[in-house]
Amino acid sequence: MKDGKELKRWLAVFLTVFCGLTAVVVLLVVYVDPFFQYHSPLKDFPYVVDHQMNQNPGMAKHMEYDSVILGSSMTVNFNTNWFRELMGLQTLKLSYSGAFPKDQANIMDILFDSGNTVEAVFLGIDVITYSGGVEETKYPVPEYLYDDNVWNDVPYVLNKDVLLEYILRPLADPDKTDLATVYASWWTEEYYSKQWVMHNYVQPETVEEEADPESYVENVKANLDANICPYVERHSETEFYVFFPPYSILFWNDVLRENHLEATMREYEYISKRLLAYDNVRVFFFPNQEWIICDLDCYADYSHYHPDINRYMTECFVSGKCEVTEENLREELGKMLEIVENYDFGELFSVEY
Repeated sequence: MKDGKELKRWLAVFLTVFCGLTAVVVLLVVYVDPFFQYHSPLKDFPYVVDHQMNQNPGMAKHMEYDSVILGSSMTVNFNTNWFRELMGLQTLKLSYSGAFPKDQANIMDILFDSGNTVEAVFLGIDVITYSGGVEETKYPVPEYLYDDNVWNDVPYVLNKDVLLEYILRPLADPDKTDLATVYASWWTEEYYSKQWVMHNYVQPETVEEEADPESYVENVKANLDANICPYVERHSETEFYVFFPPYSILFWNDVLRENHLEATMREYEYISKRLLAYDNVRVFFFPNQEWIICDLDCYADYSHYHPDINRYMTECFVSGKCEVTEENLREELGKMLEIVENYDFGELFSVEY
């Protein structure tokens, strides 16, 4: 009998301590809120922002902004201070590396419901992902962070990694993330070189059969219908700056070897025409900037360019340079095709790197 009472007493102590520690952890996570699910950042806490899937939704919910940058890793090297300097905008970067159109729709659901007046959306479009599935995302989506239901947030508030990596580690070694450059690529200056790019580039296998020029259009149409155009239509007060990033000439080498040049050009044409039909959309076409795409010293791999190119694109959003319209679209696509068809790819591979 005595042993039974002693066991119950120790069990009660254990449960009390366990529940107390659990409550402390929950309160600490909610108070600091490193994923910004419940409130905006605390003024003096050294937040680490390095997880796009987990932290973008909270930032979209609770940060103050009047414009956003959306897109893949092609957008991570934008500095939001440039948008303040050149356009007077308080811009929030919400990039998703390898983003599919559904990733953009998921975050637009949140930002347009955030209470912020969204004056501008800067949306980078990668044609290679717009031919994917309508519901396809690059990574699994933690739904509990993307909804407004606090009762399913247990994986967040009772998460060991959240506690150790996003609360205790920053306190022990403060190095607050600068949101102006959040998610910026790790490459330093020496990586932006032709030698580095060519040394790491692997050509794809040659495909003999040419892709049908219309082969991507059905999926592209479905993605625009489901994941992009509804937001443009519902938010006529928001100006959408849609832009196509300038992949290097090596991207086009891939396109030629895989034999889908016409199909890829048709993608660019279809997306541009669809979006240009809206009064609140401006389209910027950077792939035919020969001085960029043919200079591999501007790149760290076959597609990722130096932050200076991001700065140039920001300046174009202001000046209107590289903007395409229904009137000049065919001409600009023709310039792109001419660059690819006349480029000496053999010379590029004649040197060992």
